[in-house]
Amino acid sequence: MAKGKGKNKSRGDETSRGSHKGSNGHSSRLNHKRMELRQHDGVKGTKFPVKMAMWDFDHCDPKRCSGKKLERLGLITSLKVGQKFQGIVVSPNGQGVVCPDDRAIVEEFGASVVECSWARLDEVPFNRIGGKHERLLPYLVAANQVNYGRPWRLNCVEALAACFAIVGRMDLASDLLSNFSWGLGFLELNKELLEVYQKCTDHESVKKAEEDWLNKIEEEAQQRKNEARDGDIWMMGNVNRNMNKMTLSDEESDEEETEASSIRYDNLGNAIIDESDEEEPEISSIRYDNLGNVIVDESDEEASSST
Repeated sequence: MAKGKGKNKSRGDETSRGSHKGSNGHSSRLNHKRMELRQHDGVKGTKFPVKMAMWDFDHCDPKRCSGKKLERLGLITSLKVGQKFQGIVVSPNGQGVVCPDDRAIVEEFGASVVECSWARLDEVPFNRIGGKHERLLPYLVAANQVNYGRPWRLNCVEALAACFAIVGRMDLASDLLSNFSWGLGFLELNKELLEVYQKCTDHESVKKAEEDWLNKIEEEAQQRKNEARDGDIWMMGNVNRNMNKMTLSDEESDEEETEASSIRYDNLGNAIIDESDEEEPEISSIRYDNLGNVIVDESDEEASSST
């Protein structure tokens, strides 16, 4: 009995540890995949307007890999090592950058990417993949959940969407990114910069626009740094007022030193007053005789009589 109970208990544990099932009796993971395929078949159709392909080296987490999701949706073809691609190949091994002049190639032959980890590029046999139209992507900022906000770190679907957007096919970029909850945020995050690239023509003009944008970013960063430094100075208060106080205190101390240095003392410590500083006694013009009578000057009498 005990053995039987243990066996039943084990089966119950296996059931509880198994995958969660939906109302239709299938696992939630299978339901999720079917939902993706149903959404693709019912709304977007079974074929993307242009051909897309990828070389997948299984470096990424399958649950987060955007390339594998596109493959599940039937939107992209997986290529083997040794196969080449006729369209645009977005690759770290590219020589030029994607430009609007590549539009005809994209529309006729499509676009492809190398699905690999940025940290394991040295493991990719670039000499056995790619094609004659290998391209780099110009400066763009990632919006995916792994590398959000980081420049250059685009994932598979962002790289393809960037290629479509730069050549002027924003409809393809939006259609592709709409399969991801965060996808359209990539276009919004890079909207201004993508518009700049779309106004270019060839590889050189795109590179020039990229350099100008990077210089602008550097200047803005330096300006913010200067503003932050100026803000720290003003936290000290009114600098001019403090300088005035320092000047006044210096002048007062100088005056005190001057006054102190002008006073002289004798051997007993008494201050010696300079005779020139003493006020000269006013000499009175009135004279008196022995009896105390006022003596009037004769010149004054003549002056008064003549008057």
